[in-house]
Amino acid sequence: MPATQLDLRGLAAVQPPSRRHVASVVDGAEAVHVLGPVPALSAVLTRLWKTERLPAVPVSWEPADDPASTGLARSLGVGAGAERELPLVRDDHGGVLLHTGLVTAHGASRRLLARRFGARAYCDDTRVADGSITRIDVRPDWTAVDRIGVTVVTLPLRPVRRAVGRALQMASDPAQVSRDGVPFDRQVTKWTWYADDRVRWRLRP
Repeated sequence: MPATQLDLRGLAAVQPPSRRHVASVVDGAEAVHVLGPVPALSAVLTRLWKTERLPAVPVSWEPADDPASTGLARSLGVGAGAERELPLVRDDHGGVLLHTGLVTAHGASRRLLARRFGARAYCDDTRVADGSITRIDVRPDWTAVDRIGVTVVTLPLRPVRRAVGRALQMASDPAQVSRDGVPFDRQVTKWTWYADDRVRWRLRP
């Protein structure tokens, strides 16, 4: 079946696409070919999930040339192999995570990631944070099924805490979350990322 093309190559690597535009292209499509950075692919998968069309609609992706896109494309094996079903990492605010999730102190900039905030977090049954930390990084593990990797930085240049599991649950002081480089639109005090074992999406090479 021919794929409907969604060309978002003009999208910045940290800019979410228009939900209305994505819906206008994706809704009704039998297959989708996405061109652009990670947020473009994420937006398509989010729309397909919300309209209950995963995994019925296969998706192919032509990544942008920013580091996140090239890294994710390499992890997914884009352009190689056969069509396959892949797991989906979601959050409790209706989003999808493909490459990197980041939690930092509210208002912290990239130059001020040493700013600390209070948090308690669990990766499955393992407590990975309980006190002041600098940040939490979460990545889908594309070498496994329904698994994420979690890294907690307590202080810069100090040893980090690592864990793998199906889910991360966090309660914290007001914090800033970003999904694949795109900041969430408000501060949060609770957040969950989890590999949803009920959902799969189809990647075409």
